[in-house]
Amino acid sequence: MSRTRRARVRALAKINLDLRVLGKRPDGFHELRTIFQTISLADTIEIAFTASPRTEIGLEDKLAIPDNLMTRAVRLTLDAMRVTGRVAMRLTKRIPMGAGLGGGSSDAAAVLLALPALAGRTLGIGDRVAIAAELGSDVPFFLLGGTAVGIGRGTELFPLPDEPARHGLVVAPGIHVNTAQAYADLSPRLTTRLQQNKMVSFQSLTWCAGSLAGCGNDFEEVVFEQHPALAAIQKRLVRAGAEPARMTGSGSAIFGLFENREAVRRAKGLLAGTTSFPISLVSRVRYRSMWRRSLAEHIRPEIWPPQSRYSR
Repeated sequence: MSRTRRARVRALAKINLDLRVLGKRPDGFHELRTIFQTISLADTIEIAFTASPRTEIGLEDKLAIPDNLMTRAVRLTLDAMRVTGRVAMRLTKRIPMGAGLGGGSSDAAAVLLALPALAGRTLGIGDRVAIAAELGSDVPFFLLGGTAVGIGRGTELFPLPDEPARHGLVVAPGIHVNTAQAYADLSPRLTTRLQQNKMVSFQSLTWCAGSLAGCGNDFEEVVFEQHPALAAIQKRLVRAGAEPARMTGSGSAIFGLFENREAVRRAKGLLAGTTSFPISLVSRVRYRSMWRRSLAEHIRPEIWPPQSRYSR
């Protein structure tokens, strides 16, 4: 009988510390410049692999999301490794869906990081990134963690020095933002001159490691017009002392960064009646350390991404 290998991992959320939209590309996607940052808010995933002649995938998910990215990630990963088996997963969801926090993308990336270790196969970073990009624009970032520049669709990544270990508050009001509509509303405002200005200011921001002065999110203009309640939340965070306070992704979550935990606690009190999550910024070192601890019995810890100790 084949042995079942198991792991319990955390799939962290992200925020966009900065997000610029430059224009529409020939492939239909928009050209982006963004700074990704992992944060401590996380889903929990229990994953088990058992070698088997046939592939069977089971996902216990109370939300019953159709065409879940995790199951797609399993199939693509098994195919890339040329292995079959039974994969059982249990997802405990804490990251709000549709809020710009990358929860579904992080869950999918968690499969890409954990499954090869459990299956005893080697899967290089190039193969993982290719699968991640096929699954979604935010997925490759979660193979990296920490602070990183994303360009193109956001799938071309360049690590930045990690931001200081700051604390913050994420407010998730449960408002649904139509991302396709947000892009459609934004596109007519993207002039060539504006694109050049954005690229220069974005470059200046990335060169000033540790400083978020001048950070922004291009989606705020059009999304706040449609959902004034989000602009009001941002203003409340600023009044509470957040620096900066921004929307993440195309919304609808708003985050604020503060000097310390006590300031976060006070801000949470001032935003009573909203769904909010105290968070901290998670560095790349801390992110990878978390993964190495979660997979310790299955991996050779000196290698990133995690490589199985069972592989030949």
